Amino acid sequence: MANSTEKKILGFNRNIFFIGLTSFLTDTTTKMIYAVMPFFLLSLGASKTEISLIEGLADSTASLLKALSGWWCDKIGKNKPFMIVGYLFTAFFSPLFAAVSAPWQVIVIRFTERVGKGIRTAPRDSLVAASSRDGNIGKNFGFHKAMDNCGAIAGPLIAFAILALFPEDYRKVFLFSAVPALLGVLAIIFFVRERKIAICELPRKISWKSFSLRYYVFLAIVFVFTLGNSTDALLLLKAGDTGINILYIPLVYLLFNSVSVLFAVPAGILSDKIGLEKVIICGYLLYSGIYFGFGRTNEKAVIILLFALYGLYSAATDGVQKALVADLVDQDKKGTGLGLYNSLTGITLLPASVIAGLLYDKVDNRAPFYFGSAMALTAAVLMLVFILLRKRQGRNQGGEFYANHSQQQQRSGGDPEIGF
Repeated sequence: MANSTEKKILGFNRNIFFIGLTSFLTDTTTKMIYAVMPFFLLSLGASKTEISLIEGLADSTASLLKALSGWWCDKIGKNKPFMIVGYLFTAFFSPLFAAVSAPWQVIVIRFTERVGKGIRTAPRDSLVAASSRDGNIGKNFGFHKAMDNCGAIAGPLIAFAILALFPEDYRKVFLFSAVPALLGVLAIIFFVRERKIAICELPRKISWKSFSLRYYVFLAIVFVFTLGNSTDALLLLKAGDTGINILYIPLVYLLFNSVSVLFAVPAGILSDKIGLEKVIICGYLLYSGIYFGFGRTNEKAVIILLFALYGLYSAATDGVQKALVADLVDQDKKGTGLGLYNSLTGITLLPASVIAGLLYDKVDNRAPFYFGSAMALTAAVLMLVFILLRKRQGRNQGGEFYANHSQQQQRSGGDPEIGF
């Protein structure tokens, strides 16, 4: 798709830039809502467990669509239609939160809006990967993450400004949230180019054996980590528990996203140079230390510092993990591979959020953070084993570790086609 003579914007090709711009605008919308939603739900009488469950249920159930949309975009060789429909869902349903009067209504709208995310995520990530050339995939996913988090800065800032003018009037925040989302849809329609792929290059069949064992091993490691990576709503509630004024909670969340923006592209560039896996290990270890700190402290200043470090963790993992997934799958199956990855992380958020919410309500406000810290540390150790196995494969001249697995699949007749 991209070529060396194509005019670049801020050092990135056209698609990478405008996909990033759309993510910025859409995340402005979602983070306007996210920054105030826990406290809006509390005002409706929801418990901590219910708040955690709402976030986990919405993201997890809609995440089933990520694999389907990724597989479908691979089969037809198109990404834009899925992206347009997906972003339209967010633009239409986000302001409807202003009309709710009970927590169950939030669940319905939140789930429906997240369906849009399920439709657009894998095709979007596939287009980012297809638009990446010359070993810069980590940098491009880092840029996308940075733009995503720029929206996560703008969103809480706008929410803060609205609440400063209209104290505790969360419904006005929801109403204004539709504007940037609509602008994001227009950016996709008019400025993002569809990838060009010949009919003969489309995959005739996508089966479970279409992906390497290394891909599945990495997904297993991501599952372990994500099980301890519950909704960020609990972090905001923890900040409130330490005595930080609710008015300033959006600004604390803004700090987290600001740090992530500053380091997302450098982390992506570093991962292209030293290896994606090594940067991910650093991110997991950092997360483990941060969550342990959230469990240990009740000091406002320390909580604020931990939010800043949390942004550094985000920069080191979110985009880099997607770049590694894209590296582990074939060019014509990136949509499916990224879709399965996104589905796994989204679905796992449900049990993760339920576990964290129950620990928060039934044990104390430290328990979910200690649990998250332990799971992240376990994932970091598994990633180290992942790297050692890759090195062992290289020494075995042809990779007996994974080749044997492939031969076993062939002898057994392979796996059935993914039933989407």
